[in-house]
Amino acid sequence: MRVIGVGFGRTGTSSIKLALEQLGFAPCHHMSEATRDPEHMAPWIHFANGDPVDWSEVFGDYEATVDWPGAAVWRELIDAFPDAKVLLTVRDPDKWFASGSSTIFRNLRHSTSVWESLARLVVQLNFPRFRPFGIAMRRLITDRQFGGDLVTRDNVVRVFEAHNAAVQVYVPADKLLVYEVSQGWEPLCAFLGVPVPDAPFPRVNDAESMQRRQKERLQKSIVRTAAAVGGLVVAGALVWRWVRPRS
Repeated sequence: MRVIGVGFGRTGTSSIKLALEQLGFAPCHHMSEATRDPEHMAPWIHFANGDPVDWSEVFGDYEATVDWPGAAVWRELIDAFPDAKVLLTVRDPDKWFASGSSTIFRNLRHSTSVWESLARLVVQLNFPRFRPFGIAMRRLITDRQFGGDLVTRDNVVRVFEAHNAAVQVYVPADKLLVYEVSQGWEPLCAFLGVPVPDAPFPRVNDAESMQRRQKERLQKSIVRTAAAVGGLVVAGALVWRWVRPRS
């Protein structure tokens, strides 16, 4: 591990993942990697359950990590990889909270309404392998980092700012870059000691596109659930027609 990204999600971490990989720090771990297959989910579930985890084994050949779930265990990772450089992505707190509330916080927070609970249940029924991972992420992020409250702005922003301050106290200044993606290549490349690419800095995963993917996943789940329920109804009707008493 050469670069540890400790910034919270929605601070440009998807763009940073692509930027780091383009600079030669590939592959770069990200939440998208963790949800790709059950093998990537397993160690995070174990850690959330209180089991010991070998971080070298978890990250294997990864050269870098950004975003959650890595950012939820940033101290453990810095201690496990003492030679790695630390990248703290930051953002205006109000813009960060607005972006998170309309996207990833919906998946991480505990259900606050009947609709949210029903929508989550429908998705879990259609994508059952995500359920234990989702529970683990709420334990690690919602409960461990935000004290169970990812809804109240004052609490969420307070934790965000306290986290950024704590990182700057914990990490020696010569190993840390506090960075906004709007700054582009120059400060990032200078920190990592690599040439500036002759290419635009990657800009991906805005809130609108993430909302669209979440909506599509829910719609697909609703269609699958409706089809399954409809099939059960038809099957039940056929069974009843077969076994009902004849007059």
